[in-house]
Amino acid sequence: MEAKLHTITSQLLSEKGYISMVDLFVRLGYLTDQDVHAWRMKRIPYLERCIHLNLRKISQIVKTVRKHSMQGNLKASYTAYKLWGKGAKQTLRFSKFGQEQIEKAYATHFLKPRP
Repeated sequence: MEAKLHTITSQLLSEKGYISMVDLFVRLGYLTDQDVHAWRMKRIPYLERCIHLNLRKISQIVKTVRKHSMQGNLKASYTAYKLWGKGAKQTLRFSKFGQEQIEKAYATHFLKPRP
């Protein structure tokens, strides 16, 4: 799994300049673009509900990516995910219970260092 994570995170850095957990789970095949769109429109209450993987494995992936990103001198940057569409721009939830530490782990992007 670590080799696959390395390949995908390298691709994301090359293509986008950052790694996001949402993009990572889509690339791994555990989350669909349609589910992400439904979550961004608040038709799905929290993102973990659509990730086709158990919570222990999800947590392991998030921790592994964070660890390797920090070792690779990538910059951690919190990114607020807001509701798409009309109306008030509410912050979206990633997890069922919305614990701050878990929400922050999902919402943190890892950026290439500036030259």
